Amino acid sequence: MKQLYRKNEILFAIVWIVIYVVGAGVADGLSESIGIKGSITTGFLLALSLFALRFIHRQRLYHHYGLCGPDAKASRFLYYVPLIIIVSSNFWFGVGMTMPLMDTIFTMAAMVLVGFVEEVIFRGFLFRAMEKEGVTMAIVVSSLTFGIGHIINLISGNLALVPALCQVCYAAAAGFLFVIILYRGGSLWPCVLTHSALNALSVFSLEAAAGEGALILTSLIHCAIALGYALVLMKTLPKK
Repeated sequence: MKQLYRKNEILFAIVWIVIYVVGAGVADGLSESIGIKGSITTGFLLALSLFALRFIHRQRLYHHYGLCGPDAKASRFLYYVPLIIIVSSNFWFGVGMTMPLMDTIFTMAAMVLVGFVEEVIFRGFLFRAMEKEGVTMAIVVSSLTFGIGHIINLISGNLALVPALCQVCYAAAAGFLFVIILYRGGSLWPCVLTHSALNALSVFSLEAAAGEGALILTSLIHCAIALGYALVLMKTLPKK
């Protein structure tokens, strides 16, 4: 990986995306086959996270990829209140146990790790690689790639058409917000924590049972908050 990174950083990022998407898909299938959802997936994502951290540590790239504190005070980020509102959307339509206990535990663990892995890959590896060629294009590609990548949930049959399209839209908006937080704020941790919390707490969300109207409404609110917050940060945080 070190030689690939030094030779072609964009190809390095693409290889990571492929490994993550294919590996997670296979792990999900194996988890289903043994009857405990998320079990094998958690192990795969943990191994991938540790491997990524090992690479970043050896190359001393913590600051480059934003695995450090933010450059600005919390007040400059509006105390992250918009991110808290986004995470709270899991509770807007009620909460409950939607899966057996073991499935819930492993799925939550997998979702936490997904937040870390996806932020490191899409906001870290991919955005930083493309940033050298142009910041605007890097932001657009990182955001859209992250959003469109969620169409895999439709292809795999995990989500129906409307929920999948809603997920693609608000994932792209969230991707735009997260890349702005990293680029202007210097830290990936707010993105990782928000992404992981949003994913993990979705295990208890009853939004899907509320119907397609609830999904569309939540998606629109997510997009409005994410895009609005990103524009505010672009105006208030110092330019790089």
